[in-house]
Amino acid sequence: MGFLKNPQTERRGLIKAQELDRLDAMAQAELVSSKTVKPLELVEAAIARIERVNPTINAVITPMYDIALEVAKQELPDGPFSGVPFLLKDLDATYAGVRHTEGSFFMKDYVATQDSELVKRYKRAGLIIAGKTNTPEFGLTLTTEPFLFGACKNPWNTDYSTGGSSGGSAAAVASGMVPFAHANDGGGSIRIPASFCGVFGLKPTRGRNPYGPSFDQPGMTEGVMQEHCVSRTVRDSAALLDATEGRTQGALHLVPKPERPFIQEVGADPGNLRIGFSVRSPLEGKVHQDCVDGVLEIAKLCESLGHEVVEADLKVDTKILEGATGSEVTRFIDRIAQETGKIPTEDQFEPMTWEWYQAGKNKTATDFIAHMSNARRFQYQIEQFMSDYDVWLTPTITRPPVPLGWLDASKDYDEYLVRMYDLVPFVFLCNLSGLPGMSVPLIWNDEGLPIGMHFVGRFGDEATLFRLAGQLEKACPWADRLPAVSALS
Repeated sequence: MGFLKNPQTERRGLIKAQELDRLDAMAQAELVSSKTVKPLELVEAAIARIERVNPTINAVITPMYDIALEVAKQELPDGPFSGVPFLLKDLDATYAGVRHTEGSFFMKDYVATQDSELVKRYKRAGLIIAGKTNTPEFGLTLTTEPFLFGACKNPWNTDYSTGGSSGGSAAAVASGMVPFAHANDGGGSIRIPASFCGVFGLKPTRGRNPYGPSFDQPGMTEGVMQEHCVSRTVRDSAALLDATEGRTQGALHLVPKPERPFIQEVGADPGNLRIGFSVRSPLEGKVHQDCVDGVLEIAKLCESLGHEVVEADLKVDTKILEGATGSEVTRFIDRIAQETGKIPTEDQFEPMTWEWYQAGKNKTATDFIAHMSNARRFQYQIEQFMSDYDVWLTPTITRPPVPLGWLDASKDYDEYLVRMYDLVPFVFLCNLSGLPGMSVPLIWNDEGLPIGMHFVGRFGDEATLFRLAGQLEKACPWADRLPAVSALS
């Protein structure tokens, strides 16, 4: 296939929709910049793709077509993605005048009154937001099967989960609706769906991207939640992070500024990296053989690319999992209740959310401080571990994609928690520590299901991850792989 890297050398005039469909976001932006296509053409083509496959996979739950078409007709900012269609996850990031549900019946009629800081930066970059994507209630589960909107289905096999909580965005990108989409990550929620759906997903360093103007969503007080995207290409992820990174007013966390734009790292020589790898869960759970085999294969690939690759296991005290999520869920729901005048009742929430809401009422300030102290100790521990390695390689998830219904907290909450923690020991550590991590779509098993490979970088060092990702993308390209449900086929 090959993406269009220099549209100036391509024929002028009308570009067929099929040609637009297969371009990444940067190539689309170059076409707009060269006046080869108009933003309206890009938006109309994206809407057609969404309409073609969304009834099958249920990735987009709030179309914003009228808004997007109107914006496309207006003068756009001269940003790096001017005129490129985009999708916004229906969690945390708000768009003024558009409903914002967080996947919950409690917020099904809530309409945002202002743009979040991240959305403001998306708009300044020239992106045109055409809809909002499916997410589990408040992003609290590892699968996108909310009661409010119904399950989002995996484009590779619709009997399987897309992962969570950015499952709608990952499914939309994998199926070709848009080249990239907003995602966020409080416990693996960018990287889990990226792994399940076979797309690229990087969680930035803590503090790299803005929150705001609200700072009381679950995970934000602790700094475990990070904002970014899922994408088909590495360069789109890098260029978008260039457009959005930087502290906002009120942010608690600081991160070193990049030495140069991240887009310049993609394609740059990563040098000879020291890469540690592990196929053992740091929480002593089981790792599926497909995931083990995948890591061993990619470790050999990295060695063939000139990197030093050594086995490196990490053991973690399970006390770090004793989090303050309940406290933050309670605070967030109470804040929405105060703003809307609604009274929270059990029938407005999924069983697990209600249980966390009630549990949070019993949390004390001492509980919260103890959790923060555990997290700080862990951050010290893992940064010491990473001082011996430039990058740490693991499976993203301990299993290939799981069937829909496998992660159902409404049936057996205790079993759900066991399955949840067994799945996410590698990705969750990045949220607690603040380190950057990325899921790279390098492995597909015999059933044709994608298995992401997880690479962890040092604090503030997304640059090394982007250089390595660009090298892996060239050595083991994935863009030609299309799922069973695709708007590109």
